Amino acid sequence: MGPESKPNRLAAETSPYLLQHAHNPVDWYPWSEEAFARARAENRPILLSVGYSACHWCHVMERESFEDENTARLMNELFVNVKVDREERPDVDDVYMKAVQMLTGRGGWPMTVFLTPDGKPFYGGTYFPPVDRHGLPGFPRLLEAVARAYRDRPDEVARSVDRILSALEGAEQPRPSDEAPDPSLVRRAAEGLLGAVDRHRGGLGGAPKFPHPAVFQLFLRQRRAAPRSDLLDAVLLTCRRMAQGGLYDQIGGGFHRYSVDADWLVPHFEKMLYDNAQLPRLYLEAFQVTGEPWLRRIAEETLDYLLRDMRDPEGGFYSATDADSEGEEGRYFVWTTAEVARVVEPGDVDLVCRYWDITAEGNFEGRNIPHVTASIETVAKMFGRTPEAAEAAVTRARAGMLGARAERVPPLRDEKVLTGWNALAIGTLAEAGRVLRAPRFVDAAIRAADFVWARLRRDGRLLHVWAAGRAKHDAYLDDHAFLAAAFVDLYEASGDSRHLARARELVAALDARFHDDAGGAYFFTAADAERLITRQKSGADGSTPSGNAVAAHVLLRLHHLTAEDHYRMRAEEILRLYRSEAATNPFAYATLLQALELSTEGPAEVVVAGVPGAPDTEALWAAVASVYLPHHVLVSSMPGAAETLPPARGRPQVDGRATAYVCRNFVCSAPVTDPGALRPLLEAAHG
Repeated sequence: MGPESKPNRLAAETSPYLLQHAHNPVDWYPWSEEAFARARAENRPILLSVGYSACHWCHVMERESFEDENTARLMNELFVNVKVDREERPDVDDVYMKAVQMLTGRGGWPMTVFLTPDGKPFYGGTYFPPVDRHGLPGFPRLLEAVARAYRDRPDEVARSVDRILSALEGAEQPRPSDEAPDPSLVRRAAEGLLGAVDRHRGGLGGAPKFPHPAVFQLFLRQRRAAPRSDLLDAVLLTCRRMAQGGLYDQIGGGFHRYSVDADWLVPHFEKMLYDNAQLPRLYLEAFQVTGEPWLRRIAEETLDYLLRDMRDPEGGFYSATDADSEGEEGRYFVWTTAEVARVVEPGDVDLVCRYWDITAEGNFEGRNIPHVTASIETVAKMFGRTPEAAEAAVTRARAGMLGARAERVPPLRDEKVLTGWNALAIGTLAEAGRVLRAPRFVDAAIRAADFVWARLRRDGRLLHVWAAGRAKHDAYLDDHAFLAAAFVDLYEASGDSRHLARARELVAALDARFHDDAGGAYFFTAADAERLITRQKSGADGSTPSGNAVAAHVLLRLHHLTAEDHYRMRAEEILRLYRSEAATNPFAYATLLQALELSTEGPAEVVVAGVPGAPDTEALWAAVASVYLPHHVLVSSMPGAAETLPPARGRPQVDGRATAYVCRNFVCSAPVTDPGALRPLLEAAHG
């Protein structure tokens, strides 16, 4: 509908996704007691529609159905209509997505669920077309059939509700394992996952192909335990093919959501903050292992993309950009040879088009998704250039094409700031700053963390989302766990103890308001949060890591930093609860397996005693940064400090010089002041 149409209730919301629907002729409600009260008063079923701003098929269903006057009239006559942004209310999304998966055997967005007036689901699905198509009923026909069933067959609806609720409530919660941890479990899990790797193109399985960074990080950690090289080979192949393909934005940096094909060429063009927060960390770790410069370049370009295009002026990070622009999926990102020729130096056009496979025929609907099909060295030889000259030509072309692309109509940017997704970015920026000795990344992490701490708390409580200057919704497990982990990363990158204090405060909030005293681990929602039809608890990863797995990891890090045993006990409780699930389904539990490995192996403890910022202190930290330490505790100890963390006690400077100590499994090295002598100690601790 055009802007002249009367806005509905969603016009008062802050979510960009809800605001996209504010001029639909549908009488939308946000998720609210008002909607449920009306449904009860009029004994009408609720139509719950859930999506998110960067969801392509959500936009399709809006155009086909929610903007259609006749369909909207049916919806308004038969239902109370509720629209939810899944990123703003992941608790609502999670509960009803499980119901849809039980009903249909699959899930996805847009999600369409029909509820009784007290919020209990009785029917649902995902996308429905406007007319019968591909075995799916047309949406108007479905609306009439569901409303008729609710009105005329209440016993059948009640049986459906009972069946779904009993399945949700009876979903088998795991029982804690009493067995001693099996040290070989993580190794066997990694080797099992290796069988799913595409040995020609990288990644797991065929099309569509998602990045799954946690699985490949698990491979990096386990390559030490297995004498075979194929774990590292799988990581490098996947990282290289993702970075060369259309999944990676060759012009502007950053990764799209996933590839619709097995070759990483044609992406689903939306860009999500959580992907671009997680993937640079995989590339950083692979860079530490191999020292290959291209891995560092991809990590830096991706983080620079976040800083350039996805940062709020106050320092937080936006959630996503859309796949569509000018009514076409991917239009913003694709090129013709003529468009390249207009902005690239004439002598470089052929070389650049060959490097990025930009042809007259195109590789995507008559246009081209830039992707790398030949190395710089190969292209240089083809065009009689040195590799350095070819690289310079590509660099010039990238800058020119990025400038020209900025003049196009950009995809919609979802400018809400989510606590958990920001935490993922903060942690990666802190680690990138530490590993690459790049203060701009640490500074950006601190600025974002301070933004979250200032804007996304109320009365000492963490909140979930900030948009249009307003923060709302109590934070969830993931928000607390991810942010606590980010603050530990920030402490290790900066040595500033206030970050550690914030991490401890967040974990205390988890214990006070989220802990399952009966079954162990943490619920997704707080004890005093809005009560939904069931309270969820999980240890499995999704697009983001499992909140319980990240909590276990950060609890173990805090235990080793503070020597406080209650952190270890809580972590081991989580690991015992989900250990059997991780053994049988390692793909879904890759993050938990990393925490389990930390628990059984223990971290390398590194203490540097010295004046912060002094050249000798920085030289020791640079040596630490150059070594891949998958599980570590890094402690900065300032001479004369009133308080020191337990790992730093009794570990002073030697002869007034910055001094490093490396410990593993209660065995410590002699103190060293020479950065060159520190590296072999770190490598020995890593093994």
